[in-house]
Amino acid sequence: MKANPGGKIAPAEVIGRGELISGLWERLEQQSLILSAERRMGKTSVIQKMCAEPRSNKLPIYHDLEFVRSPLEFVETVFKDVEEYLTGFNRNAKKTRALLTQLGGTEFSGFKLPEIAAPHWKALLTQTIADLVENQEPTIIFFWDEVPYMLGKIGDESAMELLDTLRSIRQMYPAVRMVYTGSIGLHHVIGSLKKSGYANDPTNDMYVQDVPPLSPTTATNLARRLLEGENISTPDIQGTAVFIADEVNYIPFYIHHIIAKVKQLGGLVDIPAIKAIIAESLNDPLNPWMMQHYGDRIKTYYKDSQYLYAVNLLDILAVADQPVVFDELFNRLKQESETQDKEIARDVLRLLQQDYYIQKGDLGFQFRYPLIQKYWKSLRC
Repeated sequence: MKANPGGKIAPAEVIGRGELISGLWERLEQQSLILSAERRMGKTSVIQKMCAEPRSNKLPIYHDLEFVRSPLEFVETVFKDVEEYLTGFNRNAKKTRALLTQLGGTEFSGFKLPEIAAPHWKALLTQTIADLVENQEPTIIFFWDEVPYMLGKIGDESAMELLDTLRSIRQMYPAVRMVYTGSIGLHHVIGSLKKSGYANDPTNDMYVQDVPPLSPTTATNLARRLLEGENISTPDIQGTAVFIADEVNYIPFYIHHIIAKVKQLGGLVDIPAIKAIIAESLNDPLNPWMMQHYGDRIKTYYKDSQYLYAVNLLDILAVADQPVVFDELFNRLKQESETQDKEIARDVLRLLQQDYYIQKGDLGFQFRYPLIQKYWKSLRC
């Protein structure tokens, strides 16, 4: 097994996700899903493995929506995916094509939807799904990656209409399921829409599922397989694998990165060498571990009134060697003249938990992942 930092992981090499995937299939028997997790936790690998190895009587259709910029582009994406599937049975989205012909005044051919169809995208989307349902007995599951990115690009009004239309389709066709994933929390997008007057809750029929890191045993096994696959010399391969997995909190993306760096450096690898690689990677201005987003997304998605609260709260927790209770956190926070409001502090702590920066336990608040705490401390403190 070879290290593949940031690359597409083949479904056969996605390890340690069997129990999670089994649970997702069971949940999909009942309802649609939102897969929620920190970046680089492996959400995309999980759904691609599900699509490559579907359960019987399930039709998975996967698409990355990161580059979709309008409702019509989204409908075109769904239309192409549906047509590609139906073509295998010498069929097509007959009624959708008839509607496109009616709108254009001439017989519609190909897959590129004309701009004249833009005002009618909701009818076209609904009809496309209806054509698929009519020609398919198994449960249809649309796996849509980077949904929040798409919603952020198409504009507030269109995003509201699209979310509502998709919810309506789920209610209209009980055999259709949808799985949303994305690197940016959907709660930020919906929160932004609500500030623009959006009053609906378009995902209240969907189950939110966290994608956690690997288990310690599985992460260690991954690290060892990569060390062996790259023929890396180490005095204690099991001990080295355990150390790598533990130091990056069992997150596969970082395990792959460490092994790739070890392979690049060559020579005998021991624990001090691994420590040096981690420290160098966290401080590298080229951002090979792509951790800069931890700072950037606060600037992008938190309100101006929340920004200083967020970074100051994280600064406090970054240097804490144990969990901190709210009262102590706020006492430290309010030493700054611009962070005196207790209710804003509570709201921001809730957001920081939703965004996987921190977690709250019986003893108080702390960073969810020690690796991210190290990064934030090196960045800010």
